[in-house]
Amino acid sequence: MHKDKYVFAQLTSFLDRNKFNYIVRKYDGDRYVKHFTCWNQLLSLMFGQLSNRESLRDLVVALDAHHSKAYHLGLGKNVSKSSLARANQDRDYRIFEEYAYYLVNEARHKRASDIFKLGGNVYAFDSTTVDLCLSVFWWAKFRKKKGGIKVHTLYDVETKIPAFFHITEASAHDSTAMKEIPYEPGSYYIFDRAYNHFKMLYKIHRIEAFFVVRAKNNLQYKTIKWKRRLPKNVLSDLTVELTGFYPKRYYPEQLRLVKYWDEEQKRELVFLTNATHVSALQVAELYKNRWQVELFFKWLKQHLKIKKFWGTTANAVRIQIYVAMCTYCLVAIVQKDMRLDRSTYEVLQILGISLTDKTNLLDLFDRTKFQNDKERFRLNEPNLFNF
Repeated sequence: MHKDKYVFAQLTSFLDRNKFNYIVRKYDGDRYVKHFTCWNQLLSLMFGQLSNRESLRDLVVALDAHHSKAYHLGLGKNVSKSSLARANQDRDYRIFEEYAYYLVNEARHKRASDIFKLGGNVYAFDSTTVDLCLSVFWWAKFRKKKGGIKVHTLYDVETKIPAFFHITEASAHDSTAMKEIPYEPGSYYIFDRAYNHFKMLYKIHRIEAFFVVRAKNNLQYKTIKWKRRLPKNVLSDLTVELTGFYPKRYYPEQLRLVKYWDEEQKRELVFLTNATHVSALQVAELYKNRWQVELFFKWLKQHLKIKKFWGTTANAVRIQIYVAMCTYCLVAIVQKDMRLDRSTYEVLQILGISLTDKTNLLDLFDRTKFQNDKERFRLNEPNLFNF
């Protein structure tokens, strides 16, 4: 099936081109385009993500080195620096955003699991700041001499796939992005202390979804009742009412407050939740899994390109971030469909040096060809896709 096909072409065969073409027609993306289409642009940028290119010039040099293979790689007749830069600047970023969400849904469907046995999806919500040079990215002013953007991400803890992402200027407070989340009844949402936004938490409660949020130190409340027999490390399990002026106004109903002693970090954690049907230890376990979204940000910044950008406009930055998400989901889909017994770090490293080889993907990831097996298991990398 894959005889004489390049590794990159085999990899991109997992993408649904018909769906992408439908989105392109929806936004009229290929209007007046003769050679370098939106599909060619997507594959060129994914090639740069997988091969770890540092800049637009670096990417174009790498593509030009494989000029004779460009057609069979799916990159079109030629990829010049000016055409790629112009495409990143002018083409509608919503094309790549919508396709990224399509791949997100496909990856989540393929990797569906029920780890927590709670009858609903479990999400962790947080943001990461990407620093930008203010003299170049003048539109992303953060402070007087600093620029940046924030990528707010709703991370599906069970499938290990980002379900929703929202890009804002870095000066936006984390809690302001809560209103953009597409909430689902019956699902669980985990937040850190920055998200003590009681108006939005009450919205989650009213649609019959559940939340776990770490309470701030200055939280004002009145105890209504408490449980006496508590499991190990649970200091208290209370039913409370908020007494602060605005918190009480925005969240008029009772809440559950759980105090938990974290033995690993030797500190007390206080959680607020509306989930009264789960145990106090489950509440603590849910919050502990919030750390997975931090691992996702770390992995994304280490192994894909969202810290160094190949364009200076807001449109180019958005396109690059959405293509990074597409690449992330593609790796997840390939890993699941091919049942690869490899860590994500290994998959990306192998792909990065093999994109223009003519090797069957199964042979490329065959474990029997990995000589130093003991050394491989010592790799200290976040393994996001392990089964």
